[in-house]
Amino acid sequence: MASKPFLTDIEAIRKRAREHIDQGAITAGYSADRDTVIKLLNEALATEIVCTLRYKYHYYMASGIHSQAVKAEFLEHAQQEQEHADRIAERITQLDGKPDFNPEGLLSRSHADYAEGADLVDMIKEDLIAERIAIDTYRAIIEYIGADDPTTRRIMEEVLAQEEEHAEDMASLLAQLGEKGEPARPAQPQPAAQPSSNAGSGWQH
Repeated sequence: MASKPFLTDIEAIRKRAREHIDQGAITAGYSADRDTVIKLLNEALATEIVCTLRYKYHYYMASGIHSQAVKAEFLEHAQQEQEHADRIAERITQLDGKPDFNPEGLLSRSHADYAEGADLVDMIKEDLIAERIAIDTYRAIIEYIGADDPTTRRIMEEVLAQEEEHAEDMASLLAQLGEKGEPARPAQPQPAAQPSSNAGSGWQH
């Protein structure tokens, strides 16, 4: 099989590189719709910020007999979502855009919701739902970018791969808690025992 030759006009590339040097990483060879890519990245940035906040809330609020291992998972995911946000923001600046960290409108820009959950199981379910939303929307972004912006596509592919891991982690935790009989709702406090003439009466469990 004949090897594929690499043909390009190096002199033309050198000339273009000297033009518009204020554009940094954006060269004439960049073929994507930059404004659209920046908009999509800012939506992904908002999604990662919301996911970071939601995982942090769940980390601090998780309670129950099985919560310690789950809290560790929540914290790890929060840290990784923050890393995603940082990578995406950095790429936006490389594309000569502005990462949108404005809290106003954050939820409207985010693909995922900020849902607190009523208990440990609900928290895991909400995180799993959010991860599944991110997986589908990030996949759509990757398909849109295609070969027009390999660097952004690679970043989003790497983020997507980790979101898929997060979804698997949450699905596994959900299955484990189901096996352990974790209550669907936190136990309600029992009323104080009332005096009774029946011998042996006491707390109800």
